[in-house]
Amino acid sequence: MSLLQKSFSLGSLVLPSNIFCAPLAGCSDLPFRRMLAKYKPGLIFCEMVKMDALVRQNPKTCRFLDFEPTMHPIGAQLCGSKPELAAECARIIQDLGFDSLDLNCGCPVDKVTKDGSGSGMLKTPQLIGDILANMVSAVQIPVTVKIRAGWDSSQINAVEIVKIAEAAGAKAICIHGRTRAQAYRGPANWDWIRECKQAAQTIKVIGNGDVFSAVDAEKLFLYTGCDAILIARGTMGHPWIVEDVYEYLTTKKIPTRTSYERRDIFLEHLEHIISYQEERKAVQDLRRVGCWFLKSMQGASKLREAINRAESTLEIRKLITDYAWEEVIVSSSKTEEEISSC
Repeated sequence: MSLLQKSFSLGSLVLPSNIFCAPLAGCSDLPFRRMLAKYKPGLIFCEMVKMDALVRQNPKTCRFLDFEPTMHPIGAQLCGSKPELAAECARIIQDLGFDSLDLNCGCPVDKVTKDGSGSGMLKTPQLIGDILANMVSAVQIPVTVKIRAGWDSSQINAVEIVKIAEAAGAKAICIHGRTRAQAYRGPANWDWIRECKQAAQTIKVIGNGDVFSAVDAEKLFLYTGCDAILIARGTMGHPWIVEDVYEYLTTKKIPTRTSYERRDIFLEHLEHIISYQEERKAVQDLRRVGCWFLKSMQGASKLREAINRAESTLEIRKLITDYAWEEVIVSSSKTEEEISSC
């Protein structure tokens, strides 16, 4: 069977491929997802939202869930540790028009785990099952779950959670090949993903961790046997990575993009940010996005520094447009270290 599937099922939902783009807290806002949608991933996600905030109709939370028709198929991701909220939240997500719903049991951030949410759920595997079962029973859209391999290296319980999620009716489980204790340090251990795939009976297994290029995507498929892959930090400043994966898995060739082509994609992202955010927030976002786009380009450090000093979106647009792009050398792909340093 081909690694790339042009028709991939999650329950009754048929997706255009098995290459997905992850929810990224603080990153995958509407402008970011507009850029991803151009390259037609199998599934895009909005940023993670908390169940407690969703039932309160918190305005900031509602804005996290903004999406456009061109972004379908699109998923929402919830985090929380209260089974009594799960069904109501799932119905809200379905009523908003989302195609799928994911339960986050992988976020390692302290402010999320302190109440047992995110990767804190790894300490209470049966609670994961209870929440998933309540979600599944409440909606028709497919419910999935994202986990890490375990809380730390002494508590690896991903295989156990695969079985619990399967029994609860989840259609897929995504495994990030790190523990909560690791956060994003060190290489992802794909052995844990492979073990989960071997343990799964009916549930689809999605691999995640250290996919920064099309070659990485193929290696993850081949090593683990996973059904689909979820690309996370590899999309930052590389919104075209899904297109690269499609091309490489089909022809073994990777499209080349010149510095000028990358400039134009950066400018397109800039315009989406300006149209969506107020000026001050847009400037802040462009400093971050500029780091993503420019970090792997030799000869672009002066532009990156200038963007960080800029005080208006007009100034940033002019800096990008007027830069000496003929002097910029593009490296083949981003590395984990480059992303982390942003």
